[in-house]
Amino acid sequence: MANCIRCGRQLPPLTFKRICQWCVQHEAAQRGEVVDDAPQRVIPAPWVKREASISLTQLILGANAMVFIAMVAASGPSLDFTGQVMVHFGANYGPLTLSGEWWRLVTYMFLHGGIFHIAMNMWCLWNVGTLCESLYGRWTYVAVYLITGVAGGLASIAWHPVGPPSVGASGALFGLTGALIASFYLGEFSLSGISIKGALSSLLFFAGFSLFLGGVFPGIDNAAHIGGLVSGLALGALIARLAPQQDAPLRRAIVVAVVALAVLATGFGVRQWRGGPMRVARAFQETKGDPVARLQAVIKQQPNLPQAHFALAQAYLARQQFSEAEAEFKRVIQLLPGNLDARFDLGLVYLSEKRLDDAKSAFTQILAQDPNSAEGHYGLGLVLADQQNYSAAIEEFKKAAPGTRISGVYYEMGNSYAKLNRYDDAIEAYLREKEKIGDDPDLENALADAYRAKGMSKEAQDARDHAQQLRGSPGH
Repeated sequence: MANCIRCGRQLPPLTFKRICQWCVQHEAAQRGEVVDDAPQRVIPAPWVKREASISLTQLILGANAMVFIAMVAASGPSLDFTGQVMVHFGANYGPLTLSGEWWRLVTYMFLHGGIFHIAMNMWCLWNVGTLCESLYGRWTYVAVYLITGVAGGLASIAWHPVGPPSVGASGALFGLTGALIASFYLGEFSLSGISIKGALSSLLFFAGFSLFLGGVFPGIDNAAHIGGLVSGLALGALIARLAPQQDAPLRRAIVVAVVALAVLATGFGVRQWRGGPMRVARAFQETKGDPVARLQAVIKQQPNLPQAHFALAQAYLARQQFSEAEAEFKRVIQLLPGNLDARFDLGLVYLSEKRLDDAKSAFTQILAQDPNSAEGHYGLGLVLADQQNYSAAIEEFKKAAPGTRISGVYYEMGNSYAKLNRYDDAIEAYLREKEKIGDDPDLENALADAYRAKGMSKEAQDARDHAQQLRGSPGH
């Protein structure tokens, strides 16, 4: 509860002033602005204790403390929490928030990463929150706290959508700070000029120094700080200019509602900008339901999202629905003509359908854009091998082998050598593939065939036995 800065009397809980009514009338009388027979207000003396009441600042502080205790109880004796624990309790984590769990923009404000984190934030809340509550009143104070906290959370996931989980009340605290800075600069509070100047200087120093620390030390979410500060400045300025007095609650409610709608619109913008890839990733991570249906739902919301079309094409390809996969890969290429991954996978679709001319065209287009593309040479080698042009296929595989991200190049090279009865070269290629990918039953069987063709019976039998063992082991 705030006190009068003149006499120390306790102020009413919903007051917007910093000087009690007795002091206002007393100073007016000293200036000769009150007639002698004016009625005198009866106000309790500063030393008279009033009935205790709990402020919103105390309630918010208590909520943060209770959540912290629950996190300690859930995670063991440690007073510092892992990212997994924070996400479980509702941290603002881009892949989850942007894929539909928007409630995290509120819950993250009541979570903290450790004892030092919560201690610093609660100390700031006690000082800034108490001042803000006394100036704005309860409902305006809590509206500023929540709206600017959500704005800070949106700024955080917009800046680093796949970054570490964000927790803490600092986004909302910066919002309160921004609102107070704007109100002190533009408002008409019943504070002396010296008091306003001192408070304004302290707030500006706190904001500037905190942002500096966020830029110097890793792990501090300055995006949330800036989002909260900017939204708080805007909200505080609008209140100071359009609805400074609490006796016009409708006018102030309209101002708060307009800013809340602006933050909501910003959330839709962030969702469109950053949310698509997150929802695509979530569609694959979900274990329940049909990934195709989930990806189709994403595309229905954002028809021109290349990542969604690419993921849907891969889902169709895994199901061997080649015509559907072809259509989706072509849509990706239409949206992103330079996407070589989509062209490569489209070529694989054509290979699966034995449309060798179309496949060759797809891989040739990759090489036209990037003559050194390992994937382009690998795909072209596959086409040539299917056309039984094994010598030319081997040359393409040799060009692909040094830089490709795809396993199987040396295996296909070995198969082409074996078709040409060059078994020594085939064995060497198979062994290099084994060095690259480890044990594989198909590779062991290919080695066995090459050893047998060379008359190396023992090596052939060992490779065959190893293949059978791998077939019976988990994962094969």
